[in-house]
Amino acid sequence: MKTRYILSGVLMALATVGCTDLDVDIKSVYTKYPTDSEIAIEAKISDAYYAFRAALGRRYDEGISCNSDEYTAVSFGGDYLNERDMANFSLHNVDPNACKSQLNVYNDIQSGITKCNQVLIDLGDENATVSAPVRAARAFYTFLLMDNWGDTPIIDYRLLDESGIVNRSPRADVARWIESELLEVRDYCPTEVSENTYGKPTRWMVDALLAKLYINWNVYTQDVTSASWSSTAANEKINECVAMCDDIIESGLFDLSDDYKKKFLYNNGAHIKDFIYAMPFDAITDDNDHALYYARFRTWRQGQKNNGFYSVALSSSVGGNMALTPEFAELFCLPGDRRNDVIAGDGTAETFDVYQYDAVTGEKTNVRNLYNNETPVTFTKQITLIKQDGDLNTGKDLTGWIQGYKSIKFFPYVEEVNAHSRHQSNDVPIFRYADILLMKCEAIVRGASATRGDTPQSLFNQIRSYVNAPTIATNPSLQDILDERGREFLDEHWRRNDLIRFGDFERNWGFKSLNPNANALTNRLLPLSNDVLNLNTNWEQNKGY
Repeated sequence: MKTRYILSGVLMALATVGCTDLDVDIKSVYTKYPTDSEIAIEAKISDAYYAFRAALGRRYDEGISCNSDEYTAVSFGGDYLNERDMANFSLHNVDPNACKSQLNVYNDIQSGITKCNQVLIDLGDENATVSAPVRAARAFYTFLLMDNWGDTPIIDYRLLDESGIVNRSPRADVARWIESELLEVRDYCPTEVSENTYGKPTRWMVDALLAKLYINWNVYTQDVTSASWSSTAANEKINECVAMCDDIIESGLFDLSDDYKKKFLYNNGAHIKDFIYAMPFDAITDDNDHALYYARFRTWRQGQKNNGFYSVALSSSVGGNMALTPEFAELFCLPGDRRNDVIAGDGTAETFDVYQYDAVTGEKTNVRNLYNNETPVTFTKQITLIKQDGDLNTGKDLTGWIQGYKSIKFFPYVEEVNAHSRHQSNDVPIFRYADILLMKCEAIVRGASATRGDTPQSLFNQIRSYVNAPTIATNPSLQDILDERGREFLDEHWRRNDLIRFGDFERNWGFKSLNPNANALTNRLLPLSNDVLNLNTNWEQNKGY
């Protein structure tokens, strides 16, 4: 199996009090840490680097994926209804209480910021080569909060006063702080790309994050919830986006040589040349709170029966409640496109005959999938509800279970899944070289100056060529780029971000029409959960919730 990169063992127990608890001196959560143990120091830094792992492995994935056009959550006669938590994300009706399981990842991400601050205090941030990657991680966590929730506290221990009160800063100010932090540390972050730096902030991770910040600059520095906001307005940072992309391209350290489907398998890792920054997962060593569970919710509801999806039977039940929307499934329609093989479905057809998938290679076999060893299983692209309401109930029978195509992009090693409580060992990329190429392509279409002889067409066709999809003969439109990003980055948690930037977040898909407020512009920001507000009584809920 794959080489294990995640450090385990000695980890310091950080204070359990939230860093925004108003009754506690903010600086009291930072205590002196012994610096005479290299193992302990490395473990502490590793804990800060991988603080996003718990959220990314399940709850962040559920909320962000279902809030985009990738998925509609469904339930099955009450199974996986769970107070409509995921259904509410799909309907753009996110509820601060019912959806708190997903929204509370805010606390997990903010805990990562606290861990970074603790490292900087304990080890000192005077030595830039030591502190720079930690500050980059802190900026990344702050970016996640700003991207999804808008106004966000800037929790830099050097900026905190003695009152212990942390206020949310305006989103535009947070974006500018993130930019200044990243520009300050980028030249001090490691440039090495190897097993030693895999999953850790590097110069190239900083460049990719800056590119992502710049391509969304109009989203973050303008009022995106205002009717006057425009997705095609001039972006003052668009040339800076290209510059960050070029720095990565010119490094020569990344490429598109990996097979599209294979690079997301359970044995991916530092050898994948497309991965700039990834979150490592390990089915064997991850505990239940820090594990990857993507297959559990993307495998069809009866996927554990009679070798019912993979060629090795799953020993535990699965959810199967994340179904690709018909609109999104139809993106997987290009002839010869390798990306078609990461969904159990056919974007050009209304039904898909299900065959078993080889448990080792993830490739489709010639063995037909039979329910209860007798009924051939055929998925339907369209999804029909028993009742037109927010339960999104397709029925608790075979007819209900087979509705909606499924993603098999993060294909699990079934033996590990069975032996380790449904855990997976697939590492999840956050920034990829393919994204750099498509961001540069988009930036030029949006008005940036072309560089290095690249054109939108040539950049776009680099993506098409490596997946064996048809190339294009002219420059792509913004709609072409959005569609291509959908095919390329399924399950990688950028789709919600993309839809908002392209002004497409209010388009009708799935069952959003069941919610009369689905098109409210305030939906472009997520609400804070009631749990988060109860810990931060000086904060106000986002508008519209």
